[in-house]
Amino acid sequence: MTKQVKRIYLSSPHMSGKEQQFVDDAFQSNWIAPLGPHVDAFEKEIANYVKCAGAVAMCSGTAAIHLSLKLLGVGKGDTVFCSTLTFVASANPILYQDADPVFIDSEPLSWNMSPAALKKALIHAKSMGNLPKAVIVVNLYGQNADMDSLLAICNEYNVPVIEDAAESLGANYRHKASGTLGKFGIYSFNGNKMITTSGGGILVSDDLDALEKARFWATQARDPARHYEHSEMGYNYRLSNILAAIGRAQLQVLDERVTARRAVFERYDSELGHLDGIQFIPEASYGRCTRWLTALTIDPTKVGVSASQVIDELALYNIEARPVWKPMHLQPLFKQYPYFIHGDSSISDVLFKNGICLPSGSNLTQEDQSFVIDCFKRAIGSDK
Repeated sequence: MTKQVKRIYLSSPHMSGKEQQFVDDAFQSNWIAPLGPHVDAFEKEIANYVKCAGAVAMCSGTAAIHLSLKLLGVGKGDTVFCSTLTFVASANPILYQDADPVFIDSEPLSWNMSPAALKKALIHAKSMGNLPKAVIVVNLYGQNADMDSLLAICNEYNVPVIEDAAESLGANYRHKASGTLGKFGIYSFNGNKMITTSGGGILVSDDLDALEKARFWATQARDPARHYEHSEMGYNYRLSNILAAIGRAQLQVLDERVTARRAVFERYDSELGHLDGIQFIPEASYGRCTRWLTALTIDPTKVGVSASQVIDELALYNIEARPVWKPMHLQPLFKQYPYFIHGDSSISDVLFKNGICLPSGSNLTQEDQSFVIDCFKRAIGSDK
């Protein structure tokens, strides 16, 4: 098998062809500066899609998490619990507020936050007289966490939940939109996400007063006055009108993108799921995931090679594959902070060691996917 010249990406942007029309409107109306009618419309359309009261468009999902924490009064000396198996953007905003993170392990069925580990952490926190100000629950790889269980535990201790749904716009949990189960939810529109505005994010909630405060902070906290008056510290966090225009076009095809990514997963599962030692991330019974990325684990004792070796082999054929997220408790930045495991051992450590994400974009052609599958089988020495 010869090396592929064309790069097969993990999850590349997928334009619908409708974006130019919205962007042209922004240019023709001269709304190219931050804010404008497309921002207002995008916020309403996202809120309508996920059936929540309102939304505030921002420059990133990270900014949305940051202002969620600020809205909940998180400050110096406070603690915030956070899923450990996630991208660093979920946890960095905790440090922005001079608070201390506590990391919570995954459970094996959905790979998301373990209710057992969360309960363990909250019992310990209460015994120390230091309950967290918030819990950040991450919906990993497009699949919602078990929010009924997690919310029941958090409600018992009166701790609010921020739902990091950066990867799961378009997924649902018991017929509710992913990202709308907690006090606040956030979505990301980074270039590799379900839909993209190039870069951007949004904060959603049913608390309209809180959203209005977030909008105020995100627009440099400018007080209503003829001159520039500021009585609070603010941030330059708002999404631009041009990027919101792109997002409006992308939102129109979100359901198609979910269908396409799920079809990509089904082809992988059909070709590889029967192989000994290969285990795809299960779809939880309580909801429909987006399959943002097709993720699986490789058991080296059965397959004979490690996930890292497979990633290296795929790279030889110009195929981008990646490990699953390195858990936050293993990151040098967070090594001094507490971590609570699911049971007797850390689930997230095993997932990181053995996990791999395959090219999963909604624009991945069947021809390219067949090439990835052939190379994957070659990497693990299988002809089945």
